[in-house]
This record gives sequence, C-alpha cells and structure tokens, in this order.
Amino acid sequence: MKLQQLKVNENNEETVLFATDQFNSENANLVLAFGERTFLEKSKPFHKLKGLYPNANIVICSTSGQISNTNLVENNLVVTAIALEKTNSKVTEIDILLNSDIQVLGNTIKEDLLSEDLKSILILSEGSFINGTELINELILQTKEAVPIFGGLAGDEYNFEKTIVGLNNDASPGKIVAIGFYGDNIHFGFGSEGGWSDFGPEREVTHSEKNVLYKIGDRFALDLYKEYLGKYAEELPGSSLYFPLSMKENLKSESVVRTILSIDEESKSMTFAGNIPVGSMVRLMKGNFDKLIDASYNAAALIHKNQCNDPQLGLLVSCVGRKIVLGNRIEEEIEVVKEVFGDKMLVCGFYSYGEISPTLSKVACELHNQTMTITTMFES
Repeated sequence: MKLQQLKVNENNEETVLFATDQFNSENANLVLAFGERTFLEKSKPFHKLKGLYPNANIVICSTSGQISNTNLVENNLVVTAIALEKTNSKVTEIDILLNSDIQVLGNTIKEDLLSEDLKSILILSEGSFINGTELINELILQTKEAVPIFGGLAGDEYNFEKTIVGLNNDASPGKIVAIGFYGDNIHFGFGSEGGWSDFGPEREVTHSEKNVLYKIGDRFALDLYKEYLGKYAEELPGSSLYFPLSMKENLKSESVVRTILSIDEESKSMTFAGNIPVGSMVRLMKGNFDKLIDASYNAAALIHKNQCNDPQLGLLVSCVGRKIVLGNRIEEEIEVVKEVFGDKMLVCGFYSYGEISPTLSKVACELHNQTMTITTMFES
C-alpha cells in the first residue's frame, strides 16, 4: 500500500502533507476527499482530483471538519490517495432521493460488491435524510453479519442544512457510496469509544416511531429534555450535541449513544440519527474533556493491542458533538491516536453526523453517535 495526502485550498493550490516512498499518482486506485459542504460546493474539486489521480475511484464527502496527518484542518480539502498493491477494490453508489427504499441500497450492495473474498466495506453516506439504523440493519442483513463495515455519515459543519457525497463526480445530496475491499492481503483493525458520562435516572421510551422520539415515561420527550438542559434549552437543537442520549434496547444489549438531529415544538418530539425503539431505556449524558480524550486513546490502544503488524493507514471518524464540546482541545483526541500508532501510520478522516464501526459483540457494525471510531488498514 502506497499513500499520499494533500491539502487543497480554495484556489486549488495543493500542499503535500504525507507521501510514502515511490508513491505514483497513476497507481492510486482509491481517493478519499473530505471537505466542508460550502467549500465543496464552491470549489467543485472533482476534475482537479481526476487530473491528479486519473486511474482512481474518487469519493468526495462533506464534513464538520477534516482530520489529516497534521491534525484538524478546516476550510481546506484533505485528499488521501491510496494505491493498493495486493488488494482489489470495487465501488458503488445509490441516490436515496431518487428511491428512498433502503432495500434498494441492500440489493445494490449485494449485486455490486458481495463475493466470497470480500474482506470489508467502507460506507460514506449522506447524513441529512438517511435513517442510520435502517442503513446499518440493511447492510448487516445483506452481508449476513459476516463482513465488518465501517465509515460514517457526512457532516455539514454545525449547520445541519444538507450533506453531500459523490463518487467519481462532485458531491451532491442524497448519495451513499460503498467501497468493498477483497482478498487475504488486506487487514483491518477496529476501535470505538465514547467517554461520555450518564446522569439522571434511566427512563423507558413509551412512544416512538423509528428515529422520532415522542414520549419518555409519561412525559413528552422534548419537555423532559428541556427540563434537564436548563439554560441550554434555548439553544436547541444545537445544544443537544452537549447532551446526547444513552440507549439500551433491552437489558442484555450494550448501550449506544444517540444524537439529536432536529426537534419539533408542535409535537414535542425529537428526531435522532438512529432508531429509539419503544421499550428501550434511555439516560442523558454529558461530556468531560479528559474522559473524551481518554476514550480516543483507548480506542486506538484496543487496536494496537490486538494487531501484531503496524498499520499503514488510519481512518478516524469522530462526531461533530465531540468537536463542539472539546472546543480548542479538539486536536488532543487526534494527537493521542497518533501517539499510540506512531509516525508510520497516515491519519485521515472527518467529523461526522454518525459513525459506523464494528463492536466487540457485533462482527458487522453498529451505528454510533458521539464516539471516536478508528479503522486501521495494512497490506501484507
């Protein structure tokens, strides 16, 4: 695996941030380009990237901030070019604005990507219209829980207006891109940690429809949430990123974090990035700087402990909520990951509206919110 990373400004001027020896741009077969939505709409970088990497599949994804080998980058495009030497890759794309049936995605994945030597799937999905839980469930169904899936939902800075993704074209709304990796020479490591602390009592969800939460116990969800937020209630929905929900579907299930995407004052409901089933138990959470940074370190350490080889590439997908809470300490959660793996591993990634990663109990994947998820790769 040969790698190169560029930073491209609004004037289409590039700066090389990282390059392995003997990297040849014509040998790159996959390019991941991350940038803020407004930057991507203005700069339309696809044609420049195709000129730089003529033989690569190019994926462009909007973000709430770019993660590079030099830590956080804003108002610039971060481009990571990958030349896989012993591994085949395939790509596919669907538009959920043309067909919102999630089974269409599943059928496309099945027809275009599934084969016996499929090792893993990277998903970069628009983050505005998709129900993350339905996306994950369909992927797990089609892969029969046997293939690890990683990636995330595109971001839109702190705007929550629209997100855009593109495959071999400039990014646009409604797109979901999937990349399959094949063969025995590609190896992956996965880690995911949150670091948030529960507070307040655990309560039962009594009325919800998929990812829309109406009632917790005998209270309207939004009323109860505002009561706990106090002074932050006036800043909803943005302030909800400071106070996500912890959810357990049942007594035996692991807790997952759910982030609020929007609120409805009329119905007093809240819409989340993933489903909140009736009967599940929820608690509010709050962030602590040190615990959030420690969680990033722990996610990296878990991979490092379980891998005998040094990874060549690390894809970090972290939540926009963590970026807001950590503020000017945000780069620390990237720095601790690099501290674990050292300078030989190239780091790329983005701040998202939802993170996709396997867990210890789920080989395939889980939808996460407010976590740092890390995927490492190397070829043998």
